[in-house]
Formats: sequence, structure tokens, C-alpha cells
Amino acid sequence: MALKITMKKGVVGAKQKQKDTLQALGLRKIHQSVVRPDDASVRGMIRVVDHMVEVEEVAGE
Repeated sequence: MALKITMKKGVVGAKQKQKDTLQALGLRKIHQSVVRPDDASVRGMIRVVDHMVEVEEVAGE
């Protein structure tokens, strides 16, 4: 199982930790999506920026 993560809110006004987390996930632009494996480290990063991203499960990897 994998997770499709889409950035829904920009980084203007966000804390530095949130900006760094989005960059680590590979998200730079609003409405950009990435597919990441569903594991504990990715889930933790999503929790930090859960108000800025939309997550859905996809088949793959």
C-alpha cells in the first residue's frame, strides 16, 4: 500500500519545521502530488503538516 500526498495549502506563514517536512516529502508547489510508501516515518511527517496536505491510499509500491 502507498499514500498519495497532495499539498493543498502554501507555506507562507508556516513554521520552519513544517516547511522542512514538506520539502522532505518532496512537495514544493500547491496541488503537487507525490506517492510515498505507507510506513511510520511518512505517517509522522504527514502528522506534522496534516492541515496543509490531503492524503489518500493508492495501490502500488
